[in-house]
Amino acid sequence: MSDTANPSAANSSAADSSAAKPTDQWATGDEPMTGPQRSYLETLGQDTGEDIPEDLTKAQASELIDRLQAKSPRVDE
Repeated sequence: MSDTANPSAANSSAADSSAAKPTDQWATGDEPMTGPQRSYLETLGQDTGEDIPEDLTKAQASELIDRLQAKSPRVDE
C-alpha cells in the first residue's frame, strides 16, 4: 500500500521534523498558546493534579504538554 492511500502517513515525517525543532527556534513560539493547547493542558492538568498558567506562549505550552504527558496515565508511550 502506498502513502497516498494514507495521507496521515505521508504527513507524519513532516510533523516529526517540525516537532523536533527546539521551541526556542519556533518563529511563532512567543505567541499566546492556542485554544487546542489550552484545552489539552487542562485535561492533562486534571490527570496530573497540576495547575496550568493562563499566560503561556505556544512554545511554553508545548514544553508543558511534553512534561505532563510523561506523568499522565492517559498517555501511553
